[in-house]
Amino acid sequence: MEIITPRFLLRDFVESDRSQFLNYQADPRSQSFYELSEASSEHSTRLFETFCTWASEHPRFNYQLAIVQRREPDVLLGCCGLRRSECDVGEMELGIELAPDYWGRYAYAIEVGRALLDFGFRELQLKAITGSTVSANVRIARLAEWSGAEVVAVRPGSAWMMERGWNEVDWRITRAQWERRQR
Repeated sequence: MEIITPRFLLRDFVESDRSQFLNYQADPRSQSFYELSEASSEHSTRLFETFCTWASEHPRFNYQLAIVQRREPDVLLGCCGLRRSECDVGEMELGIELAPDYWGRYAYAIEVGRALLDFGFRELQLKAITGSTVSANVRIARLAEWSGAEVVAVRPGSAWMMERGWNEVDWRITRAQWERRQR
């Protein structure tokens, strides 16, 4: 599975991505928005293996893709995906995670987000795409706003979020909203 953008290749994970994925996951900056139990090498290893398993499933319900530069396809910049877990039929959850060394780079997340939204609405014929993040993650809030997504719920998060004074924010964009945004 591949999605090509002007600068990036979004592709299924391969075994040679493992060490780069585990390295950026271990960076304390990456762990700042995760629960303590998720900020471990064991958790990151399970995630990587899950992503590889999803790539081989038929039919495919989850797309978690490696983000690499087209000119340097062996350098992992992060991951992104559309996942069906706990979503209504015709909906998927979008997620984008850049390695900390690529945070703040010129519109990386916007380019990746646009590609995923296009793929979800055009190729998968989704009726809506959702997302969820901690309230402190302002980068994702800006990306959701840019895409035209609407905040549909702000609720108390898990205990680890509440300890930090954070909430969980859910957002949603429909195919019609995305199509209007693209005109």
